Amino acid sequence: MTSILHYQWTRVIFAIVVAALMAACANAPTEQLAVSKAAVANAVDTGAPEFAPVEMRSAQEKMDRANQAMAAKKYDQAQWMAQQAQVDAQLAVTKTRAAKAEKASSAVQDDSRVLREEMDRRNK
Repeated sequence: MTSILHYQWTRVIFAIVVAALMAACANAPTEQLAVSKAAVANAVDTGAPEFAPVEMRSAQEKMDRANQAMAAKKYDQAQWMAQQAQVDAQLAVTKTRAAKAEKASSAVQDDSRVLREEMDRRNK
């Protein structure tokens, strides 16, 4: 009887030690949150709220959820949300750059058209 009791206590203690070690390994993803926060800030700086508002809103909402998960010590969820926020912010930056390039291209085409029209008038 005592050997069975000793065996059960050994298993309980082992389970507690394993659980404690696993909890210690579940580190807060502070680095990922910092990288994601920087990506969102970069997207804002490039003008994403104007040119990619849907993606920007999504990135900011996911960053908020990552911070909430972090505060609740749900580190896996915090990491996942932060990674998703980073991806959305990068997409917003890409869309912003594309929109700005399209806008610049249109301006160059308009300028070229005006110059051609001016040259045609002078040649007549």
